[in-house]
Amino acid sequence: MTLQQLKYIIEIVNCGSINEAAKRLYVSQPSLSNAVKELETEIGIELFIRTSKGITLSVDGAEFLGYARQVVEQVGLLEQRYRNKKPSRQLCSISTQHYSFAVNAFVNLIQHSGAEEYEFTLRETRTHEIIEDVKNLRSEIGILYRNPFNTKVIGKLLKENHLEFHPLFTAKPHIFIGTQNPLAHKKAVTLEDLQDYPYLSFEQGEFNSFYFSEEILSTVFHKKSIHVSDRATLFNLLIGLNGYTISTGVVSADLNGNNIISVPLLVEDEIQVGWIANRKVQLSKQASAYICELKQVISEYGFSLQE
Repeated sequence: MTLQQLKYIIEIVNCGSINEAAKRLYVSQPSLSNAVKELETEIGIELFIRTSKGITLSVDGAEFLGYARQVVEQVGLLEQRYRNKKPSRQLCSISTQHYSFAVNAFVNLIQHSGAEEYEFTLRETRTHEIIEDVKNLRSEIGILYRNPFNTKVIGKLLKENHLEFHPLFTAKPHIFIGTQNPLAHKKAVTLEDLQDYPYLSFEQGEFNSFYFSEEILSTVFHKKSIHVSDRATLFNLLIGLNGYTISTGVVSADLNGNNIISVPLLVEDEIQVGWIANRKVQLSKQASAYICELKQVISEYGFSLQE
């Protein structure tokens, strides 16, 4: 087992394919494939599951990757200390539902990292893809919510994929609307108040189940409904069409301006937001730092942290 082989495995996971990793490593695809097979033979486990659709980490591979990252990180620290080598390029990848606090924390992570070189990735994406990203370690951390309606389905899927949910905070449902919306003056609204306004939600693609919806009350009928794929479009439509969406109530004026406000929604429900990770993999230094930044941002919004 060599340090180079460990770096190969890490790069394949970061890229999501052997072909792409070979390009970034400036080696041929057959050479990289052979290096992986030789390592698998030496240690006696299958690191990747190979299918016609590509490769994914096996359960044993996920555990191995955690150790490999630690070894490579420690070697980098040794080289930095004793060979006057500049700090290694910092890497971190996060997948999340569309939350402004997740972006705030990501901004803080980068600002506080002090790294001369880094390659950080933030994916605002669909619920099922968040789970897939963390399962395959394309991302170290995923951020999503659960509530009484979806918790069994989400919990079962996480368990099957050896992932663990770590609660961050619980919020009462709010709607996001533009400041010019006729409902903006209300202290709270009901579903009846909302029935004539366009309802905006994030589309979930192939996995468009009610259980994967990014908004609670996903089974409620809406006379006017619009599905979008990104947060900027959703906010533009909130303003342009006097629409609304349902979320935690956390909206960032720094990121989204002062044209969007949150108003409490009077329903018997709650939103528990948390982060997920592979239970067999130790988080990298950068991923752990992101969790700390996330908790700090959430605290600043006035929520009590859950452990």
